[in-house]
Amino acid sequence: MPVLTRPEAQTRAQLIHARRYTVDLDLTQGDDTFDSRTVIHFTARTTGDTFLELKPATLRSITLDGHPLDPADLADNRFPLTGLTPGDHELRIDAAMRYSRTGEGMHRFTDPADGETYVYTQLFLDDVQRVFPAFDQPDLKSVFEVSVTAPEGWSVAANSVPAAPATDGRHTFAPTPLISTYLVAVIAGPWHTLRTEHAGLPFALHCRRSLAPHLDRDADEILAVTKNCFDRYHEKFDEPYPFDSYDQAFVPEFNAGAMENPGLITFRDTYVFQSAVTDTQRQSRATTIAHEMAHMWFGDLVTLQWWDDIWLNESFAEYMAYQVLSEATRFKDTWTAFAIARKTWGYDADQSPSTHPVAPDPEAVPDTATALLNFDGISYAKGASALRQLVFWMGEKDFLAGINTHFTRHKFANATLADLLDNLATATDRDVHAWAASWLRTTGVDTLTPTVTDTDAGWTLDITHTGTRPHRITVGAYDQDLVDADTLVLRERHELDVPAGESEAPAGESEAPAPRPGRRPALLLLNDGDHTYAKVRLDPDSWNTALRSLAGLPDALTRAVVWNAARDMVRDGQLPPTAYLDAARAHLPHESDLSVVQGVLAFASQQIADRYLRPDDRPAALTTLTDLCRDLMRRTEDGNDPGLRLVAVRHFIDAASQPDSIQDWYDNDSVPGGPLLDPELRWSILNRLAVLGATDDAAIARELARDPSATGEQGAARCRAALPTPEAKAAAWDRLFTTDDLSNYLFTATAQGFWQPEQTDLLAPYVSRYYPAAQALAERRGPAMAEAAGTHAFPAYAATPTALALGESALATAPLTPALRRKLTDQLDALSRALRIRATA
Repeated sequence: MPVLTRPEAQTRAQLIHARRYTVDLDLTQGDDTFDSRTVIHFTARTTGDTFLELKPATLRSITLDGHPLDPADLADNRFPLTGLTPGDHELRIDAAMRYSRTGEGMHRFTDPADGETYVYTQLFLDDVQRVFPAFDQPDLKSVFEVSVTAPEGWSVAANSVPAAPATDGRHTFAPTPLISTYLVAVIAGPWHTLRTEHAGLPFALHCRRSLAPHLDRDADEILAVTKNCFDRYHEKFDEPYPFDSYDQAFVPEFNAGAMENPGLITFRDTYVFQSAVTDTQRQSRATTIAHEMAHMWFGDLVTLQWWDDIWLNESFAEYMAYQVLSEATRFKDTWTAFAIARKTWGYDADQSPSTHPVAPDPEAVPDTATALLNFDGISYAKGASALRQLVFWMGEKDFLAGINTHFTRHKFANATLADLLDNLATATDRDVHAWAASWLRTTGVDTLTPTVTDTDAGWTLDITHTGTRPHRITVGAYDQDLVDADTLVLRERHELDVPAGESEAPAGESEAPAPRPGRRPALLLLNDGDHTYAKVRLDPDSWNTALRSLAGLPDALTRAVVWNAARDMVRDGQLPPTAYLDAARAHLPHESDLSVVQGVLAFASQQIADRYLRPDDRPAALTTLTDLCRDLMRRTEDGNDPGLRLVAVRHFIDAASQPDSIQDWYDNDSVPGGPLLDPELRWSILNRLAVLGATDDAAIARELARDPSATGEQGAARCRAALPTPEAKAAAWDRLFTTDDLSNYLFTATAQGFWQPEQTDLLAPYVSRYYPAAQALAERRGPAMAEAAGTHAFPAYAATPTALALGESALATAPLTPALRRKLTDQLDALSRALRIRATA
């Protein structure tokens, strides 16, 4: 099926102006399809030919200016419009459209908890054509008038407020301002809704009825974050919120974290917490709320012209979310969480074969299929890191002044990187164009390595800079406390400009930390405060100090920078994985920041224990992790830190190599000393017991009867696939790659259970079967399922040269879809890295 190319979009934008869409959806037509009737008013600027995109189950009729066109002219997803004459035109299209179970287009979900059905749209990036016909490109903004006919008892929401009360199941909505086609949104079903007002606008929260008690419990927190961020954005931005309402809908089986539909933001409903969570999970939800709100300006009010500038949406929303959340809510340590859990995503992506510039050349994004691949750690985490460096370099006042000029000049229109840079340049004397050339048009991660030398006058700092970008950093100098040698105290911090190439900064000069006469700091840290995007190394004396006293550094963000340095050294083969585990074992029992604990444990378990160590070394690593978790649990026995205790319990379950202790927890429905087992913990334990061969399908069925929710169904699917029997693996494989009846979430859960590092011998025959099966599935089920197949169903634990050769052969010879090819390219690079690390460990 053809995808839209950039030249096609440019040609169509020159030819037509889409003035108004009237979209009428009828959701009462059954379980498989819905009716979509659309009127498009557009203007042709000149004589010419173009096309309309739609993917109908049945195209009943189409007329142009009252003249019938032949539905048989539809070719794949394009209907040709030939011989257009200058002036105004009207298209009328009547079609039946298919519901989706992959999170694309109009997704339909029946809640197993109560049998209620819900539908919602997800039209990004080019899936509007699954719901109604459109000139589907971001720079053909238009006004949308939406009406929906829904079953009795359903409520409906869209981008705008209702135009009138619903009558006989028909819901009509006010016209939108000018927005792009991918931003149109509808939800329908028997939603549980909470309404309020703020700043003169209606605000609402929506979720499935079965989640109502959980949403009600957290509503005050969600709305407080929403309102506080809303007010803070209005303090920063000159342009007011540009839409007439602010609804947030938590919807089932959502592929992304959330989607910035103006006036109707959709979130994955796992953000409606049904079990105990940590404060970092609450902060993550709040960050997503702030991220999507930033999009109301970055992306919705001002929209990219073509998909090469996706960073104008995502990088800005990412940066603003973490910054505004730290300023406007109780979550003050957001940049620590960003450093340890989010920025590493960017570092990893930027060292993979698929890396690309934050702002790629337009020619590098020739079509929508390519564009979809760039929603990754580069566009989000690296882009946000680059913006944080830009703000640190030019100052927030000038940065916001340039951004506000950008909004004013391009509101309800489209803009490019060049537009943004020109607007930033009006607010500063700094050369933002040169900065962008160094930071936004290049790939890879720079490395900053210090050399500290004692001299008669003090000490000198030489920074070896491998890379192409200039950096403005903070250098932190720390001394050991005179009373407690395990505690480090900050001597001072100095800002320092590091040009591209190698630079030298002698101690005692204005741009370097002032020395203590005759003594170097016990620990010297480049990029203290994490204001730039670069790998940093420590000099040998500072590294030895860190190994002794890492937990004694006074600031959590500083500790995160050191942990990231250790992580990078492991990935680069400069630090044995076991040394990282030893550091975690020594310092995490004394760590006070939950984000740091979670980030270090995640890397230690999911990468080091599961991938970077040889199979013979894995049991010892799991023992180290369970011993560490026991220490954390002992530290929290008095109930003083339930979040830390919950993290320790979760990781203990995942690392358990013997079933006895977790079986006792499961049987007693509690962990000694707490917590009581909620559904999430019960499913986690049962999954681990399944991996270890200590449970069976009957026990899984009993647990599903106890928890018949959607998350229960996913837990059961994960557990069944994890059972270590040939029959269980064959059945799971068939569900994954043969029947095509799994929704996106059930596919992911089954894939997560299927591959286990403890079961490599049992799973060996499936490694060679994976590549043709994934290729066929991607062709049948589309990009979302291709990404799931390449991410969750990939045999990541089959780290052998034979498995790597099989994958490389598939890349070289198989006609893979773009989404699957991108995923496999990066997965195989990660597999190759694991083999290199194992060889040097």
